[in-house]
Amino acid sequence: MAESPFSLLLPVYRGDSARDFLTAYRSSTDEQSRRPDQVVIVRDGPVGDELADVLASVRREDPTITLVPLDTNIGLYGALERGLEASAHDIVARMDADDISLPGRFARQLSAMDAGLDLVGTGLYEFETDMDHVVGRRTPPVGDRIRATARFHQPFNHPTVVYRRSVVAAAGGYQPMGRMEDYWLFARMLMQGAKADNIPEPLLGYRVDAGAYRRRGGWDQFKSEIELQRAFRRIGFTTRTQELRNLAVRGAYRLMPTAVRRVVYRGAFGH
Repeated sequence: MAESPFSLLLPVYRGDSARDFLTAYRSSTDEQSRRPDQVVIVRDGPVGDELADVLASVRREDPTITLVPLDTNIGLYGALERGLEASAHDIVARMDADDISLPGRFARQLSAMDAGLDLVGTGLYEFETDMDHVVGRRTPPVGDRIRATARFHQPFNHPTVVYRRSVVAAAGGYQPMGRMEDYWLFARMLMQGAKADNIPEPLLGYRVDAGAYRRRGGWDQFKSEIELQRAFRRIGFTTRTQELRNLAVRGAYRLMPTAVRRVVYRGAFGH
């Protein structure tokens, strides 16, 4: 069976380090046994000189790159929508500009996609400065556990996913939902019958910083949580009992001190 072509979707913005971006790009192209057929780089607003120079350099050396330059910063999920529009292939792999794809990532995921799946995520390592400083690991659910897990928490590590652009579009694409637009998208995809699975092994290094757990909490996230749970109930993704449970448990998580939230998150989702 012929291998399906795929696009790599890599958004970048002013806050990204030029060095980290180059590492993310190299790890997802040159260092992969199955290289993307197209690399879509969405420049989400103006960037600094160093990052602009790196972007120009990789474009000169890589004819598969499609640059989508946005005049203003519209945020990650808007940038992803613009990148999906520019993708030449139905299968699209996600990548963030400060993460690291491990060798063989796309070979594993594309093999699953070629077998008929619409969405494939993987496990990941959390690291701080580089992959010699791994501080955690996230192992996602697999098989039938995905749909049950999804009623309570996000079953996919968003930076790791490969999905079909047509299935994403059929579910309505990325829509505003605080910092949980990915969870909202994947819930709608599952509701519409998307064939999904995870590879539990870590195939990506996810960079964490001092603010990673702080951004998962606070009043804004608490309000987004309420909006998300109401949306789940509205489309029939959760029952009334599940909605109330999620608001109680997940709402409490959003409001607990950052240090406690870090311990709870690692305990619940880290392995």
